[in-house]
Amino acid sequence: MSIATLPEGDWIRGISIRQPYAACILAGAKTIENRPGRWRTGWVLLHTSKTIDQPALRIPLIGRTIRGRQLVTGAVVGVARITDCHQDPEGTPLCSRWAHPAAWHLVLDDVQELPLPVPARGQVVPWKPSPDLLDRVFQQLPNFRP
Repeated sequence: MSIATLPEGDWIRGISIRQPYAACILAGAKTIENRPGRWRTGWVLLHTSKTIDQPALRIPLIGRTIRGRQLVTGAVVGVARITDCHQDPEGTPLCSRWAHPAAWHLVLDDVQELPLPVPARGQVVPWKPSPDLLDRVFQQLPNFRP
């Protein structure tokens, strides 16, 4: 797929996620990403931060989910669609076992893992990927249609 067949304009952002949480998303288990502020819905590149949250590796839920998966860092590893962004009302059950209280919960859907990670720099806030990065990502997803 060439970059010319993708939509024009501001239709996709990057989201940087620490490992092992990104691997849990790619495995299909973690459909909620926790953030301190509201995000808009739409497509995102799933980027892995350069660091691994070492204490998280000892959490049984995470350990079972990532068993046998490589923890790639500093790269775009997939794409996903944010379909909702909400906070659970105080005193109510959390929407997912992956959700944190008082955080904004990004609901991730249509997750597609890249066959090969694409090295890239990310940011803590939503970031706009370069056309070159988009081209390298979507060459690996020839059937992707936003």
